[in-house]
Amino acid sequence: MNSFGRFNNGGQRLAICIAEDGLCALSVRRSVVGKPLVTLAMFQALEKGAPEAALEKFGKQLRTRKYRCTTLLAQGQYQLLSVDAPIVPPEEMKEAVRWRLKDMIDFPVDQATIDMVDVPLAKAAGVRNQTLFAVAAQNSIIEQRQMLFSKAKIALTVIDIPDMAQRNISTLLEPEGRGLAMLSFNADGGLLTVTYGGELYLSRRIDVSLTQLLNSQPAPGAMKSEVRDIELVSEEAQLTPTDAQLNCFDKITLELQRSLDHCDRQFHFIVVSKLVLAPIHAPALQAHLAANMYMPVEMLNLADVVDLVDAPSLLTLQQQQRFFLCLGAALRQEGSAS
Repeated sequence: MNSFGRFNNGGQRLAICIAEDGLCALSVRRSVVGKPLVTLAMFQALEKGAPEAALEKFGKQLRTRKYRCTTLLAQGQYQLLSVDAPIVPPEEMKEAVRWRLKDMIDFPVDQATIDMVDVPLAKAAGVRNQTLFAVAAQNSIIEQRQMLFSKAKIALTVIDIPDMAQRNISTLLEPEGRGLAMLSFNADGGLLTVTYGGELYLSRRIDVSLTQLLNSQPAPGAMKSEVRDIELVSEEAQLTPTDAQLNCFDKITLELQRSLDHCDRQFHFIVVSKLVLAPIHAPALQAHLAANMYMPVEMLNLADVVDLVDAPSLLTLQQQQRFFLCLGAALRQEGSAS
C-alpha cells in the first residue's frame, strides 16, 4: 500500500473517511465527457464512538475488493510543510527531504512516513529554487490506520490528506488560466487552498471550527462528538451575525488576506480569480467575506461539479458538507500524488 504515494492500478475508486459521528463512503466514476458521476454515497453512524464496527459493516456491504480504496488522515495526524527542493539526484530526493525535515516536524524524523508533492514553477521563473510540499506522519499513525482497515478486510490503496482532497475538487472549478481559492470548514477547523493548473500551491489551516463558525459552541468540557447539528433559523437571523461570529469572521478574513497576499508574492504568475466556499449553511459568512475581500466570493453546490443522479441524498446542503472531503478523496486521479 502507498502512504501518500503514487499508484496506477485499475478499478473504481472508493473513499472511506472517518468523521467524529460516523463513516462516509463515496465512489466516483469518471468519463471522457461530462461531469464525474457519484455512483455511491453512504453514511454509517459510529457505535460508542469507535469506527471498527462501522468499518466492518462497510466492508461487508460494499464488496470493497472491486474498488481501489482510499482514506484520509485528520488534522493533527500529519504535517504538510513547504520546503526548498534539495539539489540531489531524484533517487536521493526523499532521503534528502527527510533530513531537511528533522528540525521542522514535532516528532523524531526516523519515526516518520514521508512523501512529497511538487510545486510547479512558471516557465519564466528563471533560476529560482524549486519548492515542494512534504507530507509527514508518524509511522504509528499510518500503521494504526492500516490495521483498522485490515481488520475490516478492506485493502487500502492509499492514505491521503484533506489538503489534496480539497485540491481535487478545486481543480474542477478553475477558470482557464486562472487560480482558485477554496475555503472549507469542519470540526477540525478551516482549510484554505489555492490551486492553479490542477496543482496545489498553497494550503493554510484556519483555527476556527465549524461549531465556532455557526456560533453553537459546546458546553465547557464537552467532547466534539457531543455537538449536534445546528438548528436552522430564519434567513434574517442568519444574516445578522452575533458578536462571537463576527470575531470569527474577522479572524477568517485576516487569515485569508494574509495567505492570499503571501501566495501572490510567492507565485506572482497566479491570478486568483475567486474564493469558493465549500458547502456550509453560513450566509452571514459569505456576505462578510464578499464585503471585505477583493475578489468574488461564491458558495459551492457539488451538483455543479459532479453528477448526483445516482446519489440524490447529496443534493441537500447538510449532506454536501458531510461528504465534501470524502468526495475530494474519491476524485483522486491515476498517477497523482496525495
